[in-house]
Amino acid sequence: MKHIVVPATSANMGSGFDSIGIALQKYNHLWYVEIDEGLQILVNRKQKLKIPTDETNLIYKTMADFFRREGKPMPGVRLIQEDYIPHTRGLGSSAACIVAGLIAANDLAQTHYSKEDLAQIAAKIEGHPDNSNPALLGGMVVGALSKKEMRLVKIPVPDTLSFAVMVPDFPVETSKSRGVLPDIVTRKDAIFNSSRAGLLVGSMMTGNIDNLKMAMEDRLHQPYRVPLVPGMEQIFEKADEFGAKASYLSGAGPTLVSVLMDEDRDAFEERMQAYFDTIPHRWTVEVLKPDLEGARIVSE
Repeated sequence: MKHIVVPATSANMGSGFDSIGIALQKYNHLWYVEIDEGLQILVNRKQKLKIPTDETNLIYKTMADFFRREGKPMPGVRLIQEDYIPHTRGLGSSAACIVAGLIAANDLAQTHYSKEDLAQIAAKIEGHPDNSNPALLGGMVVGALSKKEMRLVKIPVPDTLSFAVMVPDFPVETSKSRGVLPDIVTRKDAIFNSSRAGLLVGSMMTGNIDNLKMAMEDRLHQPYRVPLVPGMEQIFEKADEFGAKASYLSGAGPTLVSVLMDEDRDAFEERMQAYFDTIPHRWTVEVLKPDLEGARIVSE
């Protein structure tokens, strides 16, 4: 039985809507082995959202689609799924399942695709590459899709940075979060975001941390999603007060992320959790380092 780990991912990073994401050191686990026939799925760690244990399971569906695409019969498999990435919270839980399924299928089918090859498949499944790319490759990844292909670049992240992941006790469905976005934006807002996204990439590559606050500003998705995350603007203000270099809505939300210098992480976590204890809903804060390796088979 082989064991895969897949990191959580935080997408958009403010200005990089549907294109930029980063992998973080929080993981889902999958153990898999080929059996004579059929499907066996065991879910080790249950969450509020029930994980299917039949052919509708997202990991299995991804594996079956992979074999079908390759023109090979799907073998019998036993899967053990253990998720630590919270569901429906904007931390890439669906992408993690897709990536785990692709890696397991690639191994069982002996197709020997590279991670970059699998990233092409994952992006087509997801429809955008901001979660699947960092889940596969680790670190911060910029990706762009065309009708024919997906191009990506892995961006170095200063090793002095940590990411405070702030998760509430309520979910936001991706479909609902996308549903509040406008179909058309103004030229002014398009220029605003393109300049910030470029600044974000350049600042990470050069280590210019002081640019991040402006670089993670956004006008394409975050302003429209504020009503879905009660207290979001006030939390950003507190994060700024407590020493965050920048803050943004992770993926479709409702998780919020603040970028910190390593030396500020303990004080930030303590002060932010104390603030969360005074407001409605139950929020937790966990400070994580980036995962630089991405998904991998770690043992047999």
